[in-house]
Amino acid sequence: MDGYRAETYGEEIADVYDEWTARGYADSAAEDAAGFLAGLSPGGRALELGIGTGRVALRLARLGVEVHGIDASAAMVAKLRAKPGGADLPVALGDFADVPVGGEFDLVYVVFNTFFALASQEDQLRCARNVAARLRPGGRFVIEAFVPDPTLFDHDQRVEVGEVGLDQVRLDVSMHDRGSQTVTSQHIVLGAGGPRLYPVRIRYCWPSELDLICRMADLHLTDRYAGWRREPFNSASGQHISVYTKA
Repeated sequence: MDGYRAETYGEEIADVYDEWTARGYADSAAEDAAGFLAGLSPGGRALELGIGTGRVALRLARLGVEVHGIDASAAMVAKLRAKPGGADLPVALGDFADVPVGGEFDLVYVVFNTFFALASQEDQLRCARNVAARLRPGGRFVIEAFVPDPTLFDHDQRVEVGEVGLDQVRLDVSMHDRGSQTVTSQHIVLGAGGPRLYPVRIRYCWPSELDLICRMADLHLTDRYAGWRREPFNSASGQHISVYTKA
């Protein structure tokens, strides 16, 4: 996907992001995420990578945690700023792999598969090392991500109907590259106003690969759950909440 950059996804999807995300990541899930994260850093200092529109960050701030954020998309940050309390959160604009903020944190976290927005294994390792540099000793790095399922693709392609309404239909079209573990997609909305395209590209990791990436950054797995309510993780789990601790 030529011309795709760190900010592309957010710049294109900001206007519909909260509406679409609420269908797959309900407010109750965001509340559970905030509660889990607050328990790891009560009254402490936290940093969200890819803070977006602040669906988790604002809830976490209301629980007494000092929340900072990073995002590559000015359009997504504008949506955050327009929400109650959003203007109070310090947010750095930039590539979160660089972790372009100062100071130390008790907690750094990245939710809703956003870690996979980093386009290569090298970027993911660079991010983990920069996170470790910003964590206090004993600080935690939390990643929420899906467990990859290559069987979703037929000949490394997938077309899925996301929504059918009276005046529009949304299709999700994807191509899978097994060698690089990347998925390049377009969310296509067809309606009376003409077609709209929302591009996205991810580079997924298996949980074991994430463990190795973090271990190379001196971040060690201490807990893994299947959900924010600490459901047990097993071979049938479709997602994981992984907690890494700085030695």
